[in-house]
Amino acid sequence: MTVVHRIRNAVRRLGIDITRYPAGWSGPQLVQLLQAHGITVVLDVGANEGEYGAMLRRHGYRGKIVSFEPLSGPGKALRARTGADPGWSMHACALGEESGEITVNVSGNRGASSSVLPMLDRHAEAAPHARYIGTETVPLRRLDELWPEAAGPDDRVFLKIDVQGYEAQVLRGAGARAKECHGLQIEASFVPLYEGSPLLAEVLRTGQEELGLTLMAVIPGYVDPATGQMLQSDLVLFRESGRGGRRDEDGREGEAE
Repeated sequence: MTVVHRIRNAVRRLGIDITRYPAGWSGPQLVQLLQAHGITVVLDVGANEGEYGAMLRRHGYRGKIVSFEPLSGPGKALRARTGADPGWSMHACALGEESGEITVNVSGNRGASSSVLPMLDRHAEAAPHARYIGTETVPLRRLDELWPEAAGPDDRVFLKIDVQGYEAQVLRGAGARAKECHGLQIEASFVPLYEGSPLLAEVLRTGQEELGLTLMAVIPGYVDPATGQMLQSDLVLFRESGRGGRRDEDGREGEAE
């Protein structure tokens, strides 16, 4: 038995499974899509410790990254990463449909499964290490309020949302700006994992019908290690030519490129 197999067997006893990143999808493919669509700004909502931004940099994305992470623990690691990269900034706040404060349930897996919403038994049973271990009250902002700080009128924005069931509230808080995004990566659950969170069909309908985007990739996500059932994936959508547009400096809707 190799060292890798010994480690894998050991962590499985803790309810954690280590697998290779799926062969059908890779970071370079995501960056290829960003480059093909001329993305100049990535809004990384639910950044945790900055793993997503680091992955983009590792695979060649050189545009601007703006990360949003409300929790103090992961935020400390994220701040260290952004401090070393002049093209990467962060906002220490949660995003939602109103501004103020909100209480976030903090998960035991270094905050990766933290959510405003209650975690359901299906999630906790499949990943005991992700159970909530506390709460933290954090600033809450609307994305459309912060948009001018994050993107300029000539930017092509890709919005990545990983907020454990709170995606609809983030999009509502983006207001009309949501339809200015040229791309979207959004987490979608196949079974209920958080109370009140939308499932795959609703998330896909939002991206395609409400935002006018086209599904271009599905990234395999969280798998129940006991059954092999996939519970979540990420949907990657982009705006095709002629669908939607961006605003000029006066806020008027322009034609898509």
